[in-house]
Amino acid sequence: MPLDNAREELTVRLEKAVLISVGLPDRPWLGEDPLDELRGLATTAGARIVGELTQKRQHIVPGTYIGSGKLQELQELVQATDADVVIFDNDLTPAQVRNLEKSLNVKVIDRSELILDIFATRARTTEARLQVELAQLEYSMPRLRKMWTHLGRFVAGGGGAMGIGTRGPGETQLETDRRLVDQRIRDLKSRLAEVQARKQREVKSRFEEHTISLVGYTNAGKSTLMNALTGAGVYVEDQLFSTLDTRTRQWRLKDWGRVLLSDTVGFIRDLPHHLVASFKATLEETRQARLLLHVIDASSPHAEEHIQAVQQVLKEIDCGDKPTLLVLNKVDRVSDPSVLHILQAHHPRAVGISARNRKGLDELQDAVIEALSEDFAEAEVITQASNGKVLAYLNAHADIVRQEFQDSRVIILCHLPRHLLHHIQGPDVQVRFVRE
Repeated sequence: MPLDNAREELTVRLEKAVLISVGLPDRPWLGEDPLDELRGLATTAGARIVGELTQKRQHIVPGTYIGSGKLQELQELVQATDADVVIFDNDLTPAQVRNLEKSLNVKVIDRSELILDIFATRARTTEARLQVELAQLEYSMPRLRKMWTHLGRFVAGGGGAMGIGTRGPGETQLETDRRLVDQRIRDLKSRLAEVQARKQREVKSRFEEHTISLVGYTNAGKSTLMNALTGAGVYVEDQLFSTLDTRTRQWRLKDWGRVLLSDTVGFIRDLPHHLVASFKATLEETRQARLLLHVIDASSPHAEEHIQAVQQVLKEIDCGDKPTLLVLNKVDRVSDPSVLHILQAHHPRAVGISARNRKGLDELQDAVIEALSEDFAEAEVITQASNGKVLAYLNAHADIVRQEFQDSRVIILCHLPRHLLHHIQGPDVQVRFVRE
């Protein structure tokens, strides 16, 4: 196919989308451009943006979410642009979607459905596909009537065979009756329970290792940092949710030794709860890590809001109190130095880096070593000189400062990670903390 024809074919397949965001007191807009993030999400999903609308309200309209005047304006915009889909930056009820589709005569999807759709297109491994399918089906269960409407009236629109919001489980899954969908959900949960149990065993087998997990808002540069620190060769793309699967690599810290560094799926504001639950196995690396490196795009005008969004998701997966080091990435792209100064003033222990240019990586390494050292206790271990098991364990896992032999006993002054202390406990072992 000639290049011009290929480009034309690609353009034809992109669904024409109208974007709309409603600002509410309990969900205010971020920054001066309330549609900035939704625009990125829609583009990642394969939409061609043909129109945009915003509205500020104190309360939503129960039937249609937006007011009658804005609905009429939206109708006119859809007709004028010949749009195939209207994408809301808010979460809608099934009834609201049905009413809007009836009024607009085009497919309507909300923020959660859009994010789930992107995850469906990004899933590469069997585990990721299972997780996304489960999240989509659980989201779809109360919306089956609406999903049938999608498939019956709108699936043949500008998006080709499979449009935005209809990918993932597929047409046949969503046309089945509620009983079959419910059975599929049970099957997926059972298979994922096996995956999660295997993942937990795998992660727990590294209990004696120093494990670090990269977390952060989507597109903050976690994979680029992973490559810079470990040479992992992780796939990097300047798009939202380019990484769905956890990757773990060795990272050699100067004058310290080996740690295990994991790259995880990016978070986002209002991440669908079904997705968080389904990706529990993938997030197991984060749950079990000794230290989290929270990577932030310092060049984003919404950096503070992104920090809060990530912290909210960490709370949802019971990682809110885990030791965390903030990493201000992309400092080379910050055009106004005062912006960086404000971020550093709010987060004085944060480390500024550029993973792409490998700037600040030595400072990051020093900060990581300092953070990991806080997990150590200085202790005197007193045991029998013949206790080869304990002596061998301390030689392998502790930093031994001094050994003294008194008759049949040995007194060892050492630095040892607190989480490993239980390995040397026993009736013939005494542990006396010198400094914690």
